[in-house]
Formats: sequence, structure tokens, C-alpha cells
Amino acid sequence: MFFALTDDQREFGTAVTAYLAERFDLDAVRGVVEDTGGDGHPDTLWKAAAEQGWLAVTVPEEHDGLGLGLVEAQVIARSLGAGAAPGPWRGTVLAADAVRLAGSAEQRATWLPRLASGEAVGAFSLRADRSAVEYAAVADVVVLRDGEGLVLVGRGGFTAEPVGSYDGTTRLATVTVDGAGDALPGADAATIAALTARATVLVASDLAGVAREAITRTVAYDREREQFGVPVGSFQAIKHALADLHVGVTMAEHAVLYAAHVVETGADGADLAVAVAKAKASDAAVAATAAMIQYHGGIGYTWEHEAHLFYKRAKRLAGQYGDADAHRARIATLTMG
Repeated sequence: MFFALTDDQREFGTAVTAYLAERFDLDAVRGVVEDTGGDGHPDTLWKAAAEQGWLAVTVPEEHDGLGLGLVEAQVIARSLGAGAAPGPWRGTVLAADAVRLAGSAEQRATWLPRLASGEAVGAFSLRADRSAVEYAAVADVVVLRDGEGLVLVGRGGFTAEPVGSYDGTTRLATVTVDGAGDALPGADAATIAALTARATVLVASDLAGVAREAITRTVAYDREREQFGVPVGSFQAIKHALADLHVGVTMAEHAVLYAAHVVETGADGADLAVAVAKAKASDAAVAATAAMIQYHGGIGYTWEHEAHLFYKRAKRLAGQYGDADAHRARIATLTMG
């Protein structure tokens, strides 16, 4: 069976990539990273995300969304990863998914149009301790784990205490809820499992984007950099290493795409597909970004070079929703019992 993105899905990703290249490149990313006192939430990028439908991707049309699915969302996530883009896109999309899947009719009517349009910023976390919640400090609504269920809390009902991160392309905070919040009535175990799978796929897709961009930039550099009068990319050891990395990254990309499809369609084997995707994407991103530093030689480890932006993002996301070892253990359990 031939399995690939449709033309429309590819064009969606191309549009995101083109916008970042033209309007929010790595110089702009570095500006966010180096503004350590800022909120890490650039207005221009957020407006583009709203205007171009990146936030509305999985919101139903009846609530002013595009009515698309996880496959399209992971296309966006991959492009954002390749651009090392900051901002609360993923938290907003996942908060909308939680309201869509588990919220009441009133909650959906109240929040989905606002999240889809970018009027409201969302944050999302399934961690029991509510720590390290991405972009909670700028969120208008947070969706958090509450015992066996989920709770939705609007601005004014929670406080967010910023915490540091070695990855400057995000901002983290510990959230304290001032009261009970609004329970999402449909947040049963199956729904929380579905949201976990969706979140894992989006993180894995971001990692796949990071990995692909890292290896692309490394190959381009090693074609030009010369040593002993020839490009270093012609050396057998480097050629073989980069070829192996390319295979690993390609496998991760396909694994993530397949996982998104299986989760969205409800096909059999979703748990296994998600575990494979996250394990491969975590490994590929860390390996590709580490190689990026090494194969850029003396400039690769410097602050001035962009390699550290990708490496830190890969290291942070590699552990989210389970690291590669945890997912390999999950694969063993699912396949061997």
C-alpha cells in the first residue's frame, strides 16, 4: 500500500515553512531566545497562525474551524519544528482538542471559536503536578489533569509561576488553580488516552521536523566546507554517518505520519503506532542535532551558530510524553506481552 500526504496536505506544510523562512526565520527565533525576560510569544507569528488557519486545524467548522484532522496538524507541527518556532501553537491546539472531545456543548461554543481564531491562547498539560506547563503564563485558558479527569480554567482562575528552561524556544510555568475550575464532563479514561496519543504525535512530529532540518543544514554545510582541498562531506566516515542519519530521520517521518493517520481514523494498532513514532522521532532528533554540532566543526558548538537551538529543542521534546526507552518498553509490552 502506498501511503503519503495528499497534495493539499503537502501544500499546507509548504505554506507554513515558507512563512517561517520569509517572515520568522532563525534570526527572529534567536531574538526570542535571547530575550530571557520576555514571554516568548511573538505577536507577528501568532497573528499568522490565526490568519492562516494553523490554530483552527482540528476545530470543527461549526465552531469556526477548518474541520481537518491530526494528519494536517502534524504537518504544521513538523514545519514549526523545522523552523525552531516559539509560541503556544501546540498548547492551543491541544486545549481545543480537549474541549472538542470532552467539553460540554456550552464549553465548546464558548472556547472553540476563540481558540481557533487566536483570540484566546491555550495551554495544556496531563502532568499530575502541573509543573512545566508550556506558555501557561500567557494563556487565557488552561486544560489540566484533575484526578481521573480534566479541568478547564480560564484566566483569573489560575496563577502561573515561570520556571527556567535550557530551551529558549519555549516558556514554562508551574500552574496553581485558584478554585475548582470547570470539569470537562466527557474526560473519561478513553478520552484522556486519546488526547495523550494526539499530544504525543504532535511532539513527535515537531521532533521529526527538527531532525530533518538539522541533517539538511549539516549536509549543505559539509558539501561546502573543505579540508585537505576537498569537501569534508566526501570523506567516507562522514558520508556513511549522514546516510545512516538520513535513514533514521526518514523512518521517523513516516512513523509519525502513520501514527497520526491511525489515531485520527481509530484504526487498530494506534497504541503501537504512537509508541514507534515517538521512539523513532526522539532518537532521530537527538542524533541528528548532535551530529549537526559535530559536523559543523569548530563553529558548531558556539552560541553564534544555530545548531544549539535545534539541539536544545530536541533534548527537551525527546522526553515529553515518554522518552525513547519508555516507548520501546511499551512496544515490547504491546507486541510480546
